[in-house]
Amino acid sequence: MPLSPVWGALIIFVLCPLLGGLPLIGWLMRALAGKDLQQVGTGNISVSAAFYHGGRLVGILAVCSEAAKGIAAVLLARAFFPGEPAWELVALIALVMGRYWMGKGAGTTNAFWGIVTHDPGGAALIAFIGGLSFTLFRDRHSGRLVGLFLLALILSLRHPSDPPAMLAAIALALTIGWIYQKIPDDLDLPTTGASQDSQTMFRFFRGDNALLTLNDRLEASKVGNKAATLAQLKRWGYPVPDGWVLPAGDDPRPLALSLQPTPDAPLIVRSSAVGEDGLAASAAGLYESIANITDTAALEAAILCCQTSYTRPQAIAYRRDRQLPDTSLAVLVQSQIRGTVSGVAFSRDPLERYSEAIVVEALSGGAERVVSGQFTPQRYRVYCNETADSEGAIAPDAIVEGEGDLPVGPIQAAAQLARDLERRFYGIPQDIEWSFDGEKLWLLQARPITNLQPIWTRKIAAEVLPGAIRPLTWSINRPLTCGVWGDIFTLVLAQRAHDLDFNDTAALHYAHAYFNASLLNEIFQRMGLPPESLEFLTRGAPFSKPSWASTLRNTPGLLRLLQREWQLASDFRRDDTTLFERSLHQIEAQKLEELSPEELFWQLDSILSILRRVTYYNILAPLSFAFRQALLGVAPKELDNSPLPEVQSLRELAQLAAEARHVLPIAQLGVDSCPSLFACLAELPDGEAVLAQFEEWLQRYSYLSEAATDIAIPRWREDPRSTRELFAQYLLHPPPESDPPPKSQGWRARQAQQRLVLKGQVAELYSRLLAHLRWTLLALAGRWQQAGILADVADIFFLEFSEVRQLLEAEETSALRQRLPALLEQRRSQFERDRQLTGVPYTIYGQPDSSAYIPPAPFPTSQQLRGIAASPGAITGRVRVVKSFRDLDSLASINAETILVVPYTDSGWAPLLARAGGLVAEVGGQLSHGAIVAREYRIPAVMDIPNATERLRDGQLVRLDGQAGLLEVLAAPPEAS
Repeated sequence: MPLSPVWGALIIFVLCPLLGGLPLIGWLMRALAGKDLQQVGTGNISVSAAFYHGGRLVGILAVCSEAAKGIAAVLLARAFFPGEPAWELVALIALVMGRYWMGKGAGTTNAFWGIVTHDPGGAALIAFIGGLSFTLFRDRHSGRLVGLFLLALILSLRHPSDPPAMLAAIALALTIGWIYQKIPDDLDLPTTGASQDSQTMFRFFRGDNALLTLNDRLEASKVGNKAATLAQLKRWGYPVPDGWVLPAGDDPRPLALSLQPTPDAPLIVRSSAVGEDGLAASAAGLYESIANITDTAALEAAILCCQTSYTRPQAIAYRRDRQLPDTSLAVLVQSQIRGTVSGVAFSRDPLERYSEAIVVEALSGGAERVVSGQFTPQRYRVYCNETADSEGAIAPDAIVEGEGDLPVGPIQAAAQLARDLERRFYGIPQDIEWSFDGEKLWLLQARPITNLQPIWTRKIAAEVLPGAIRPLTWSINRPLTCGVWGDIFTLVLAQRAHDLDFNDTAALHYAHAYFNASLLNEIFQRMGLPPESLEFLTRGAPFSKPSWASTLRNTPGLLRLLQREWQLASDFRRDDTTLFERSLHQIEAQKLEELSPEELFWQLDSILSILRRVTYYNILAPLSFAFRQALLGVAPKELDNSPLPEVQSLRELAQLAAEARHVLPIAQLGVDSCPSLFACLAELPDGEAVLAQFEEWLQRYSYLSEAATDIAIPRWREDPRSTRELFAQYLLHPPPESDPPPKSQGWRARQAQQRLVLKGQVAELYSRLLAHLRWTLLALAGRWQQAGILADVADIFFLEFSEVRQLLEAEETSALRQRLPALLEQRRSQFERDRQLTGVPYTIYGQPDSSAYIPPAPFPTSQQLRGIAASPGAITGRVRVVKSFRDLDSLASINAETILVVPYTDSGWAPLLARAGGLVAEVGGQLSHGAIVAREYRIPAVMDIPNATERLRDGQLVRLDGQAGLLEVLAAPPEAS
């Protein structure tokens, strides 16, 4: 039976207030944190105060203790008055009043858990609707009022036929609301003063959804590049001052009330507009920044001033001129650094773009003096020795040039920070703002240098299409290569590729091929791949893992690409059977000297139509091989490289020389040079057979050259001197035997080997087609030379292919015919000027300017240079720089003590590499031709040391470590010592 209602009412009105006033939170604080809540903060003994002053553990225990009170009060009322919900709400009113009178708390936690016990369904509905409404109000005080209104409304609606319950619900809401007005709010205390382990929880209880901080993951599309970049840098561990972000459209008052700036802790308000500080536009100085904010009223006014600057006429005009959309402006509020020295730093000189200097501008005092434009900063240029050991870090003895009187330490630190951020952002030059407070250098801002965009790189292009390129080669190669890459990217991106012009992925600067790194970065970002993906696939460079989110978003396209990779070998066999083999046989059967100019051009078109399809395989096959080798973890020694033309040709020539030594009296001939050896062979009966076999070998590999992709370069068939010298060397000085192929391969190695075989087949087909393209063009040029159209057959390579077509169809009096001599002379002259440039830059920032280019300085003695380790082993020897295979008079000057330094390697360089003791190349990786041949002959090789042919000198003593990828300069050339 129920207890007496009188006793029940008496117990509720006496026991519940006492229960509410029971200082459990205070006891927990004293026991676990050693603090008296009445003596700190607002003096409230509340759950939020427990989190703020005691930390997460004390806060959680406080929640549990106060929740237990609310649950106990409801259950107590239910025991006395079963079936009368009004009394349960009355018990909660008595409980929260006791909390207010004796415990200095609002009783929010008591009421919430009491309502959950009283009416779980109603409590869930209140929480759900309250959460939705709070996302609209984004204001803690308004959110509380809405929550109390929902409490009264929903509980009343849950008991429409019980007026006492309805009145009790309204009374409970009014009571809590009245208490809110009477006590200070712990949630108004600054977040930074909260216990370190509970700051996130404290912000949750504050309900400040609008309060984003630089500790959060911020999206540039919502809060602008400035705030998002600083947040990223802060997560990476860079010294970024604490900051808070107010998204566009949010109420600034909660932010202003929570920060409470003072003269001892001033704040600065800055803009972070969507589109600001991007690659296309910086908007520097366009929007308002207000410093030295020391009170709440000034902070609110500064936020408003910053927000309104977005709609200024000059800001609108700036965005319109740069075709930037009108989006939104977030406000960034940061702790202001009281700097003793402050300034800006540019990781690359925006004016002298080819200089290696880091430009630093600085003044004594705060950063606002430098960026205000009202003071002239001191300008410094910092030159650093970015050695291999420091992995690009600036040495403490970095050279600082400048006539200012500021301390050197902060200048060097700012330079190091700028260059480090450039590496962090994949080589994009950075403009940073910094301030030194006497102890620490703070990073205030980082953004791309907009006039150094786009970034052009030769690191990959120099291996794909090496050396100085003539117009005809470029006009044929560019659409082939860019077209295939465009097809691959479109396969993955589908409709997201519609606004991309893939012809812009490559360009010719200083007669050298460059890839548009900025555009490739954009494409890779859309594909969900890291920006360094292309370098990984083509050069073996480090490759970071893409995020799961981006991978899932691009899964359909990546699956289509993987399907192509899986079918690559079968697709090639099909095309080879139905198209390539038959077409190549027809091309080789043609006698070019019997064809008319029109027939020759028809053959050119036929070759190009086949090349378009073969180029697809020539790009995908190496990528597929690199992908499988890296994914399956297959070491180079597990693979058989004999299917590659550069390896197969050398092995066959070495075998031919070994067989010849058994039938020829080599030792008795008494010859030590190539011409005399071949002369002797021609006079011997068995020698004639050997020479015939050599000619067969030369015919089989006649399509090879020092740069197979450049149709302007002669093939071995046209200039066999290097192959003759190599054969003579093999006869007179037998080379070491090649490593035998692996006796057995595991399934991983077999998967990679299949793609290596395919790579060799495609490379041979591609090189043969390009050789026939060259020979057909030379035949056409010969006809035009006889007709007086061209002065020299080589002139045809200074035309573009469209001009070759026009010239074939043009009348003798056409404009092209009339201006042809002057056009060819102008292009020849420009090509020679570009070809003679000392150290063509490997990276171009913005638009190229040859007048501003500074040639690289020689490498100093004792400097270590790091490249890509391509073939193991170590050797100390003398440098021999060979920029072009054709510039070498004889192979005799290359021996086992020679460290060969070359700009690039192709399959045609094999005769030269076979004689050297070590190899250094400006471009390339573990899968490049030179690396493969170096491993074949067991000589150390290091690839990817930019400008090595310009910065190293013939005769320099160096130590090469192919295992570690290191080159150390030991001594100057003999003539310079």
